[in-house]
Amino acid sequence: MVSIDTARFQQRLQKLYDAWREEGGLFADASALAVVAGSVTEAIAYTKTASLHLWLLGYEFTETVLVFTKSEMHALAGPKKTDILVQLEGACAAAGVTLRLHPKPKKEDGSAQIEALLAAIRASADSPVVGTLPKEKPQGAVPEAWLAALAASGLATTDMAADLAQLLSPKDEEEAKNVKKAAYLVGNALVKFTVPQLEGIIDEEKKVRHSKLADKIEEVISEPSKMDIKLKADAVDIAYPPLVQSGGEYDLRLASASKDSYIHYGVIVCSLGARYASYCANVARTYFVDPSKEQEAQYAALQEAQAAAVAALVEGAPMSAAYDAAVAALKAKGQEALVERLTKNVGTAIGLELRDTTQQLNATNTRSVKAGMTFNVAVGVSGLQRDDADSEAGKTYAMLIADTVVVKAGGGPPDLATALAPKDWKDVAYYLKDGGEDEGEGEGDEGDALVEVPEAGMRKSARTEHVDFKQREEERRRQKENQEDLLQRVNQATLDMLNKGGGGSGGGGGQGRRITDIVAYKSPSDMQHNNSLTVQVDHRSECVLVPIYGMLVPFHILTVKNASNNQDGEHAYIRLNFNFGGSYEPGQKHPRSIFLKELSFRSADVRHAAKVVQEIKALRSAVQQREKEKAERATLVQQEKLVRGKGRVYALPDVWIRPAFGGKGRKVTGTLEAHANGFRYSSPKGEELDIMYRNIKHAFFQPADSEMIALVHFHLVNPIMVGKKKTNDVQFYTEVMDSVQTLDAGRRSMYDPDEIEEEQRERERRNQINRQFNQFVKRVQQDIWERDYGWAFHGVPHRTNSFIMPTVNCLVELTEMPFTVITLSEVNLVNLERVGFNLRNFDMVFIWKDLNRDVGRIDTIPSTSLDTIKDWLTSIEIKYYESKVNLNWKNILKSIKEDPEAFIEDGGWSFLDADQSDSEGEEGEEESDFAPSEAEGESDEDMSSEDESLASEGDDESEYEAESDEEEGLDWDELEEQARADDRERDFSDEDQEEFSRKRKSKGSSGGAGKKARR
Repeated sequence: MVSIDTARFQQRLQKLYDAWREEGGLFADASALAVVAGSVTEAIAYTKTASLHLWLLGYEFTETVLVFTKSEMHALAGPKKTDILVQLEGACAAAGVTLRLHPKPKKEDGSAQIEALLAAIRASADSPVVGTLPKEKPQGAVPEAWLAALAASGLATTDMAADLAQLLSPKDEEEAKNVKKAAYLVGNALVKFTVPQLEGIIDEEKKVRHSKLADKIEEVISEPSKMDIKLKADAVDIAYPPLVQSGGEYDLRLASASKDSYIHYGVIVCSLGARYASYCANVARTYFVDPSKEQEAQYAALQEAQAAAVAALVEGAPMSAAYDAAVAALKAKGQEALVERLTKNVGTAIGLELRDTTQQLNATNTRSVKAGMTFNVAVGVSGLQRDDADSEAGKTYAMLIADTVVVKAGGGPPDLATALAPKDWKDVAYYLKDGGEDEGEGEGDEGDALVEVPEAGMRKSARTEHVDFKQREEERRRQKENQEDLLQRVNQATLDMLNKGGGGSGGGGGQGRRITDIVAYKSPSDMQHNNSLTVQVDHRSECVLVPIYGMLVPFHILTVKNASNNQDGEHAYIRLNFNFGGSYEPGQKHPRSIFLKELSFRSADVRHAAKVVQEIKALRSAVQQREKEKAERATLVQQEKLVRGKGRVYALPDVWIRPAFGGKGRKVTGTLEAHANGFRYSSPKGEELDIMYRNIKHAFFQPADSEMIALVHFHLVNPIMVGKKKTNDVQFYTEVMDSVQTLDAGRRSMYDPDEIEEEQRERERRNQINRQFNQFVKRVQQDIWERDYGWAFHGVPHRTNSFIMPTVNCLVELTEMPFTVITLSEVNLVNLERVGFNLRNFDMVFIWKDLNRDVGRIDTIPSTSLDTIKDWLTSIEIKYYESKVNLNWKNILKSIKEDPEAFIEDGGWSFLDADQSDSEGEEGEEESDFAPSEAEGESDEDMSSEDESLASEGDDESEYEAESDEEEGLDWDELEEQARADDRERDFSDEDQEEFSRKRKSKGSSGGAGKKARR
């Protein structure tokens, strides 16, 4: 049964009645207050009713009518809800109020209970007046019946929205903490995810849609663990869909939406909102790519205006002071033109509602600012013009800076809850143009100072941290001898695998129904349509019916590649693209047939066109998801049935599962039990998952020593289905504590009794959970993962930078999803890529013994971990190589599998040895039997213009190699200077392509783009 915090309820109910009963206080015109909650809606909606429910009860009770009189609190709801509200009787009595419950029987409209509520209102005063929220239109049978009865009763009403907002605006300590947690979450989402994503998009010049990036941001906010933030997942949600805007189309309202157009490299506005325990926080930043001096000056003025607006929000000041301060700051900076472009307000109150429109920070609002209030201070300007823009999309731009602040008591400056997100010019401006360093003395020097000098410092520190050079040289010599011995073994393992037939096509994954096997209708009479020659969707048969030559022709939804709708004046065009091509299954079965590529239709009914395209997309998505799930289930290996243990069953209670079960509703913890032949995880919602001992390939236990969670993790031999997801990894974990950063300005003493007691509780809970997991693991015969920090390093195995740990049999990262579990016995050799004198990071590529598998990767490993990784690979006897470029492993593995004998004769994997290839280059180049044929070379050149550009630059690369040979006599400082010059003039990928081609006689490498300069 749902438990309501009665102490908090009593405190807040008392606050409501004290404000009401006070002479000239809130709700002065009303003798009764009526609050009506509607049914559940999927959309994110903020109402005063929901806010009052959450503030008072901690939950939103749907289809419930609450009526307050000066002496009674009435509640009309279903029987289950009234049973929950019974527990509030004592709290109501303590506040001097009598609780009256009116349970509505099932299958009744509640008219009798509504009459009882109206009678209580009439008895509240001689001339009763009901405080209502007339702007809210709740849906549902009970709310609609109540509103109709109230309107017919003839009772006088008054709008209490403004008074209710004043009641809820000042936050107590617990509420302010929830706002700060939401601000901490949204600040991290901006700094740890959004900005790196934007930098990658800009740096690599990717074409990414605004809506696509917004969806990724929403996913990260909804799952804080992806950012290594240990907030309770069930308490976290988005406050509104994230907004990413650029390219001349800006709408600074939070109610707008990210468009499907591509991100433009000009002015990019990002707005993010999050909720924690239903309390909202918001942050917005503007980022500039190659900005002008005018834009820099405008942004500096806007930043000053926002800081002035924040500083004006002190206890006792009118809310209009924030707007006046922002305008004054713009004028003081000489930016009067921006005042005309300023938004109508510079923010609103924020909390349980994202925007409290009754408490706006505009020029006319004279309400006083109170201690504990929280505001979203958003200063924005739009409709600005840049005359020297490179494109039409960059001519119009907008700027927005928004932060969440908490007003302090005593007139002090407010707390900036979103201070984690930087907004200084150096943090939001990016300079990419190649001519930036040569444009002028002043600008060029500044760019060099901010970009080049730190890199030089990094190179020096990376090469001077080891002082015992002689000892390192001896270790390197032993490693080299060990690696030479490993080469023969690695080559032989590769040859054995290829000779056993391992070079064939990899085992297929699940395949759904073949297109040629699908029958939409057995006969024309089975077609169901409305006899009109229009594009229609038959959901039952999963078909799209289109008119062709006066009759409807069906196409199964799986034959449709995509559908689009374009409006041109009063007409709309429906375009259907169909699947076709050489790899399309019907095309392989009927190679001489002619296939339909696309159809276009012109319609005068614009609404119908939009509706039918939306139906096609929805049906296609649902059918594809169903077919994918069927295909995955078809490939599952049948597991044995669980044999329940007899007698005592060892269990691990209150653990979460990852990946989580699907479905809606609040996620709950479950229990992991160890039975005779496997584990069983069960949740209170009736969900069960069995994991057989025989299907466990590796088992890991991670205590909560350095992380916020304790976990047991199983890496499986054969994948299983968890909900609707097919997975090879299943994890069970318990959170030791919430990972929350204290954002208040005051410092707590190390001798503070509360602080000491809190730390003691955390230690006790951590030790208790570790003991619980330890006992469970020891009773089950599985390998235990023990951390050894000597070999650990940081890297990016998937999307985020993670702490990666070698174990006895694996290389793992089990905190972030998706998990990383690399079985070392399956690794043939490792190639360390982008290992260079002037690079801060390098990549680690795992080549499997099974060459049909795509290589594994861990990217962006700090160069300071290079020696550590070499020592570890040598200790476990895994052959490794180093290269200065990223290689095209797909082409390399393909050529190896096509001619394994020639591969071994040419030295096998020794082509990766950079030292050996250099010596071969001095002796002269010889043709290799392993080189691709002329026909292959010509086809490769035809496939990509980029290959042609690489070939044309071969002479330049040879010159660079010759110059490098002549620089052996340079001292350390000269080498540093040369490295900095090389950074500006070239990148490794282009210059080492020719070197690799000479070694392998194969086009197997591809370069990574150089980093852009950021200021």
